[in-house]
Amino acid sequence: LITEVLETVDFVAPNERVVFRTCEREKHHVVFQMGSADAERALAVAKLVESDVAGIDINMGCPKEYSTKASMGAALLSDPDKIESILTTLVEGICKPITCKIRILPTVEETVNLVKRIEKTGIAAIAVHGRKKEERPQNPVHCDVIKAISEAVSIPVIANGGSHDFIKEYADIETFQKATAASSVMIARAAMWNPSVFRKEGLFPLKDVMQDYIKYAVRYDNHYTNTKYCLCQMLREQLETTQGKKLHTAQSTQEICEAFEMADFYEETTAVLKAKKASLETEPQDDGDEIGEPDVIKMAVRFDKREYPPQITPKMHLLEWCRKEKHPQPVYETVQRPLDRLFCSVVTVAEQKYRSVLWDKSKKLAEQAAAIVCLRTLGVPEGKLCERENHLLNKRKREDQELLNNHGEDLSQPSHKKNNLTEGTSDLSVPKM
Repeated sequence: LITEVLETVDFVAPNERVVFRTCEREKHHVVFQMGSADAERALAVAKLVESDVAGIDINMGCPKEYSTKASMGAALLSDPDKIESILTTLVEGICKPITCKIRILPTVEETVNLVKRIEKTGIAAIAVHGRKKEERPQNPVHCDVIKAISEAVSIPVIANGGSHDFIKEYADIETFQKATAASSVMIARAAMWNPSVFRKEGLFPLKDVMQDYIKYAVRYDNHYTNTKYCLCQMLREQLETTQGKKLHTAQSTQEICEAFEMADFYEETTAVLKAKKASLETEPQDDGDEIGEPDVIKMAVRFDKREYPPQITPKMHLLEWCRKEKHPQPVYETVQRPLDRLFCSVVTVAEQKYRSVLWDKSKKLAEQAAAIVCLRTLGVPEGKLCERENHLLNKRKREDQELLNNHGEDLSQPSHKKNNLTEGTSDLSVPKM
């Protein structure tokens, strides 16, 4: 989906977690790497992202258990048929360049034979981490094996694994390239330690690099756990300093900014983003959809579950109101827009239709937004925490109290202790949307 406030393209899981976020600036530079053990699933994922990235890469070298136990990463090295199937499927089904990354096998001959077979799938390039799957960063990188591969195939070979032994600054990149006879170099750990390793003029001070990184993280609403991990990789031996300890205990982006004396930047940037969001939600929307019937009442609203009590939603309030007024229960019609895969829902109550002009990233959110429009139009409380009285919450409290009054003796028995009720937390008699 397109996030207008951040000016990003987000790929969101069903649980609303952002799995991958990119933007126009990096569209022609970023290569999307995935782990997969299934050709068709890999193709399905690649099709989702191909219009927003420069290329697709399959990781066939990760030795971590979370990858290998799912038959991905380095586990694929022992299954060349599956490697061939995945890569051939992607090359034939995706218009962007396809690449893969492997580790070396026990012998040079085995590795070269595998790479030759991979080359025949039609991939654009191959990255080779110059270590065996059981070797770790402290083990020397096998430049000779990467060189043998480079000399044996015609596709570009990207050398990887030189951070520990070679790469400390920009000039070292060429040294590693020459040692491996590779067409180019892939850098992981050295780039995480200090991203300015790509700067020809030399490294920037780490403090400046971290502050610049934090600015990007705040600007693009990066999840704090990812930001924290990357900063820990940069601090390394400084993690025991006062600043390092503050970073280690940080539980939000705001706390990370405070650890780096950037609290003002955080406040200013988030204020700008909030203002931009508010502006987008209030300005007239030209949504270009097919739900523009003149009899539909529209508002620019979104459902934010943080503004409502736990397990209480606008849909619940609307259903309760319809029952009270003896109307048929609300009917929701939801469509998904193909261009950005966003959802819009129309709710019909008493023969009148209502919807939000803002499209949402899930069907559930779109339905809640439609319910809000209806409730606000009718002047019915929607159950927000800021409202003076919450009818459904009070109803639940009354039902809980009645249950206690009617069955107090039973509930007082030890075997029923886990059923004791707390005001506002029971979901008895409340329809779940």
